[in-house]
Amino acid sequence: MLEVFATRALLVALPFGLWFLWREVARRSGREMGSTPWAWLFAAGAMLLGLSLMATAVFHGDNRGEVYVPAELLQDGRVTPGHFEKRAPKTP
Repeated sequence: MLEVFATRALLVALPFGLWFLWREVARRSGREMGSTPWAWLFAAGAMLLGLSLMATAVFHGDNRGEVYVPAELLQDGRVTPGHFEKRAPKTP
């Protein structure tokens, strides 16, 4: 869950990072910079976040026909991770 949150946070922060990097390069080359376009940066971050959510919905696998098998603690102390298994077909 933390990985998903961190990925989305980086996508939102990407426009800000690119803007401030570009602004610093422009200042060092002697260009005069205007004010920071906060609304555009927030909109670009929101757009990237929305696109990532839509891509997740489109490309994420569907597990409706499967059964979840929860994690299990074995006698030797190992933990088997939870996973999905194909549902056995019903026989008449």
